[in-house]
Amino acid sequence: MTWLIIMNVAVIGASDKPERFSYQALTLLKHNGHRVFPVHQRIKTIEGTPVYPSIKDITEPIDTVSMYVSPDISSNLASDILNVKPRRIIFNPGTENPDLSQKAEAQGITTIDNCTLVMLRSGQF
Repeated sequence: MTWLIIMNVAVIGASDKPERFSYQALTLLKHNGHRVFPVHQRIKTIEGTPVYPSIKDITEPIDTVSMYVSPDISSNLASDILNVKPRRIIFNPGTENPDLSQKAEAQGITTIDNCTLVMLRSGQF
């Protein structure tokens, strides 16, 4: 028997453009049954899913944060991300942030430098 664990996943840097990896991740996460919480300052909805201007505006507990923003941006969001106390943070290619990773790990938050899409498709998510 295979168990599917449904997670609450915040996607920071979500996009409403289908060619973007963050959009594709949102779609695949939903397809796999996860609850997605897109985060972007200017976008209001993505295909009917409400978008949050900040991770601190999400009222549900967050299991996983999937990063799709540059290290400069994620450094500015670090306190908000850490205050949410996710179980893990996935730094997708190009978003790796050693300083934020170190702070997260010090708080018991697992950090992973990997691709959310690859993890989902290979059963590693």
